[in-house]
Amino acid sequence: MDTPREREIAAEDSIKVVCRFRPLNDSEEKAGSKFVVKFPSGGDDNCISIGGKVYLFDKVFKPNATQDKVYSEAAKSIVSDVLAGYNGTIFAYGQTSSGKTHTMEGVIGDPNKQGIIPRIVMDIFNHIYGMEENLEFHIKVSYFEIYMDKIRDLLDVSKVNLSVHEDKNRVPFVKGATERFVSSPEEVFDAIEEGKSNRHIAVTNMNEHSSRSHSVFLINVKQENLENQKKLSGKLYLVDLAGSEKVSKTGAEGTVLDEAKNINKSLSALGNVISALADGNKTHIPYRDSKLTRILQESLGGNARTTIIICCSPASFNESETKSTLDFGKRAKTIKNVVCVNEELTAEEWKRRYEREKEKAARLKGKVEKLESELSRWRQGETVTPDEQVNLVEGPEMVVSVVAPVEVKGTDGPMPAIPGGGLMAGSLSNEERQKLEEERERLYQQLDEKDEEINQHSQYLEKLKEQLEEQEELIASARRDYEHLQQEMSTINQETESAKEEVKEVLQALEELAVNYDQKSQEVEIKNKEHEALTEELLSKQTSLNNTISELQQLRDMSTHQRKRTAEMLSNLLKDLAEIGLAIGGDETLKNQIPTDSNGKLEEEFTVARLFISKMKSEVKNLVQRCQGMETFQNESHKKISENEKELADCRLLISQHEARMQTLTESMKEAEARKRALEDDVDSLREECAKLKAAEQVQAVSDKENAEEKEAATKMRVALEEQMDQLRDVHHRQVSTLRDEISEKQETISELKDLNQKFTLAHQQMQADYERLKQEEAEKSVKLQELIQMNERREQARKDLKGLEDTVAKELQTLHNLRKLFVQDLQVRIKKSANAEDNEDDGGSLAQKQKISFLENNLDQLTKVHKQLVRDNADLRCELPKLEKRLRATMERVKALETALRDAKEGAMRDRKRYQYEVDRIKEAVRMKNLARYKYIYFYLITVREHVFFFKFHNYILFIYCRRGPSAQIAKPIRAGQHNVGGVNAIRTGNRENERKSTFADEKRMIPEMDLIYNSYT
Repeated sequence: MDTPREREIAAEDSIKVVCRFRPLNDSEEKAGSKFVVKFPSGGDDNCISIGGKVYLFDKVFKPNATQDKVYSEAAKSIVSDVLAGYNGTIFAYGQTSSGKTHTMEGVIGDPNKQGIIPRIVMDIFNHIYGMEENLEFHIKVSYFEIYMDKIRDLLDVSKVNLSVHEDKNRVPFVKGATERFVSSPEEVFDAIEEGKSNRHIAVTNMNEHSSRSHSVFLINVKQENLENQKKLSGKLYLVDLAGSEKVSKTGAEGTVLDEAKNINKSLSALGNVISALADGNKTHIPYRDSKLTRILQESLGGNARTTIIICCSPASFNESETKSTLDFGKRAKTIKNVVCVNEELTAEEWKRRYEREKEKAARLKGKVEKLESELSRWRQGETVTPDEQVNLVEGPEMVVSVVAPVEVKGTDGPMPAIPGGGLMAGSLSNEERQKLEEERERLYQQLDEKDEEINQHSQYLEKLKEQLEEQEELIASARRDYEHLQQEMSTINQETESAKEEVKEVLQALEELAVNYDQKSQEVEIKNKEHEALTEELLSKQTSLNNTISELQQLRDMSTHQRKRTAEMLSNLLKDLAEIGLAIGGDETLKNQIPTDSNGKLEEEFTVARLFISKMKSEVKNLVQRCQGMETFQNESHKKISENEKELADCRLLISQHEARMQTLTESMKEAEARKRALEDDVDSLREECAKLKAAEQVQAVSDKENAEEKEAATKMRVALEEQMDQLRDVHHRQVSTLRDEISEKQETISELKDLNQKFTLAHQQMQADYERLKQEEAEKSVKLQELIQMNERREQARKDLKGLEDTVAKELQTLHNLRKLFVQDLQVRIKKSANAEDNEDDGGSLAQKQKISFLENNLDQLTKVHKQLVRDNADLRCELPKLEKRLRATMERVKALETALRDAKEGAMRDRKRYQYEVDRIKEAVRMKNLARYKYIYFYLITVREHVFFFKFHNYILFIYCRRGPSAQIAKPIRAGQHNVGGVNAIRTGNRENERKSTFADEKRMIPEMDLIYNSYT
């Protein structure tokens, strides 16, 4: 149970008021406003003069004051107060565009321009890091705004119109505001940035970023001394008020006007509270007139050390607002707060104080008894000497506390009338006087006995009341614990059921993944077979292409040889024609000397020439047809090669896709396996908690019912259980070592598989690079092929030209043949006439023949030039063709090598895939067997606590556990009920602390796996 908050002796503390003036802004300088504020030279930076009136504050900051100076002299001292257990408040007040937000927030992250809030956050953590290492801190922050007189949470925008309530100590707080635990300045700054992004701002004539709401940033610091368990708590309110506005200056309209009305209304309520507190004669303080004053109730006249920063404009344009702000600060300076330390005492501290008061009461009781004895002696008429009298000088409060009970006793008892003066004593006889004395003594004795009896009964009654209260508290705590345990058990059962369902879903998902994996493996095998068939077909096509290329080479060689033979025959023919021309154009003496049998020889030579030319024409036609057929076949082969290459690229792409899919499936299987293990661990922990709770219930029941004999039997069983726990501990260590070895083997297997996968990935990348290079070479070959096609076209054109020349040559040969006939006839006539008329020869025929012969010689020269050009072109083509064929053969060899490497890589991948599938099946089987065996055993977590001994009775078994907890975190971000904490417990130490000895059985909450706990039955 939480102990009540103990407040020490309170002390009055005045509110600290500082004043800060900003420089003139651009709009004020353009409007011609003057600097109306004066800073007296002898004021020691704590007074200000405006309009002839002097104002005195704790500190006055001039316009050139830096952010660091303002923080150091106005707010830095509150950090140590908050960490010492006091409440603190800092808020900025002033008109709009006076620099309040700049003073409180500034530019977060800029060392020179950041304001009070980021600097104070850094200082808080720096102080914590420098404090004693036996302190533990819990820090949480809240951030909300008061907009349109409604409280809105800036850390959760869904929370609007929050209400203000009071706790048991009548301290106001905002109910439902988000409280975020933090453990570093960065987390605080993240919360501030998140809140700033949700805050309302608007643009007015006086400020481009005018705050339209009052923002409150609350830092709650709780600390605990781990040595004496002393707890302190402090709250720090950092308030950025919206500025008071004049509608005539800001030009507010619509929603901005409504915001301005609510801002001025809340600031007016704040001014009324300040005035009422400053007056001192008013009994009612109007805190409830506004939610702003309700939240700041403790800061204004309550338990907090408050600093008010009044921000002012020095311009003459805002002189009236500046005076109003200074008057507000002057009134606030007269307010006094009653501050005290917020301390929460522990049970040990209460006990020490009780013992101290008990000793004090015993001393007072002894003194009261001495006083009563002295009083009885005085009543008996004895005289007590000053040495024997009780000394009451030790403390006047003791005298008051002692005298009061004596007066009560005297009034409650039947106090007899004490015989008075000497006249009454003289009128009585000695016997009567003696009887009266005896009666008085007897009555005094009875009175003392009654007083003692009353005291005894009172003490006994107080003891009974205390025991009754203790029993009621124990009963109430037991009821609460029982209800809490019941709730936890129901929650744990629900979580267990949900965890079982999740495990079933995970197992189903794993089975589906396994089925999908098998299907994909089959598809990959089918695709591999198809790829192998395509590869074989490609090889056959490549072989046929090589054969075709070799045949084409042979045909080209034959064509070249035929062309040479044709050229030689043409050259011989031309030589013969030239010789004939020379013979025809020679001297008459030579003509006369020609024998008659030369005509027959010339006819035979012309006949052979004609036959050879016709044979050459037929052979050229056949060669052209065969070349065309070979080119057509070559084009078809190239088309088939391109189609096969496309199919090969598609197969490679499909293989890469399947490999990526297999990798994805493998990763998903690993994730599912990890999730399954995590769920199994959660289920085991929940079962252990259920077992622990049931054991606690049974221990509670056993503790109420067991008698002394059962306790003796339990002590006997404890010794036996210790021996069994030692044996189980050894078994546990052996099993843990075995499991660690298995885990290391699995890790090695996984690393090997990763290495193989990496190798395959590198091989695939290399093949991809080779494919790109081959693709580029193929493009180059395509360009070369286009060039060869163009050259072939030029060759065809030359062939056609050669055909035309051959026709021309044939015609010329026919003309020569006709001329030969004419020449022979003319020669015969001349021979006949030579005998008769040698001197009268007709020269006309020889002249005509000479002209024809010269014409034929010119034609032969042209034909010779064209033939030489054709021979040169053909020689160039023959030189280029071997190089291209060599490149083509190298390319085909490279393709064959790559296909062989691809086939080897696929075979290796298939082997590795089979081995991986075997490992996966084996792991699945092991997991399945483990899951089947898991439900046959009982699992326990040994929870780390401080040094305690647990003695559980669990289903007729006794469990005896001793464990020890290590050191606690120093600045903790605790896990709160009902709030999800992603990172767990985020702990930061305030100092370097030597690690203590860890728990022997509960190191890192490790589970004892599959241990069959066999204990002697206890009934």
